[in-house]
Amino acid sequence: MRHDEETQLFKERLEKKLSFQEESFLRHVETDVLIPKMVREKSKVLCAEQVADFTKCCQDCGLLMVVKCRKENAALKECLTKQYHDPALFEECKQEYLKEREEYRRTGIPAKKREQKVPTSM
Repeated sequence: MRHDEETQLFKERLEKKLSFQEESFLRHVETDVLIPKMVREKSKVLCAEQVADFTKCCQDCGLLMVVKCRKENAALKECLTKQYHDPALFEECKQEYLKEREEYRRTGIPAKKREQKVPTSM
């Protein structure tokens, strides 16, 4: 193998390695805003029972909900806090975010638009 070919091969491997590192690198806004937002949304789903209990209590009590729904509110807060500080859930959301970001970079179509059905022509 010639020196030029070896140099080219080395450059290609280096570029692939750098692109992989770039793909897994998270910016400040991603780690502190976007991924925690996903964690909060998933936490609400995981704590659906407590959310439903608190909502029902608030609807039943009206203006007295501040006093009468303390137990339900405490249970909801506890569940949400537990989920929000769960490292496994954060990692799951991080991987999901990276997958969505990779798909966006590949296609140029945001996740929201990909979920919409494309109209068919008649």
